[in-house]
Amino acid sequence: MRDDLLIPYRHRASLIHRLPAAVKLLGAAVCVFVCVLLPRTAWAAYAGIGAGLLVVAVLSLVTAGHLGRRLLLAEPFAVGIALLALLQVNGVEVFLSMLARSTLCLFCIILLNATTRFTDLLRVFRRLRLPPLLVVTLALMQRYLFVLSEETGRLLRARRSRTFTAERRRAWRAMASVAAQLFVRTSERAERVYAAMCARGWKL
Repeated sequence: MRDDLLIPYRHRASLIHRLPAAVKLLGAAVCVFVCVLLPRTAWAAYAGIGAGLLVVAVLSLVTAGHLGRRLLLAEPFAVGIALLALLQVNGVEVFLSMLARSTLCLFCIILLNATTRFTDLLRVFRRLRLPPLLVVTLALMQRYLFVLSEETGRLLRARRSRTFTAERRRAWRAMASVAAQLFVRTSERAERVYAAMCARGWKL
């Protein structure tokens, strides 16, 4: 389950996978911009974009379970932002519009990640001459997500081995302790990695 979340790419012998990464990135960017710029009541356009994304998902041969899990994981953030719209005039209409746009954008990005290797996207970013610091930061972030996940697992196992009660208050206190230790260890590891990179002549 952890690898399923940390590795969004799914290799398939599909037409979508064979497309150049630059083409898929351009298509995703156009889809997101169109969703953002559409009028609030363009429900037919939202439905059309959704149908198009579903066709791409079917052609990609990526399982619906993988796409659905990743969408459900990100959807609470979209719902949380859209809920703020309920406080204004025509709140329900604005809420539904924001929710539709956010869901379509999220599904588009999930499809891009599921059909395109992250390294291919980094190459496209370099060709587009994005700031080198941004590209390096993205590469390091993707690499150290796995290190962070493993470190979290070790801390949780150590905490569970020393916890002999299921009381909820103590469980929350233990989780807060794990989060604090994880933050400290992550900061220390980042400093060590940066020092090691500089010692080996790394520079932008």
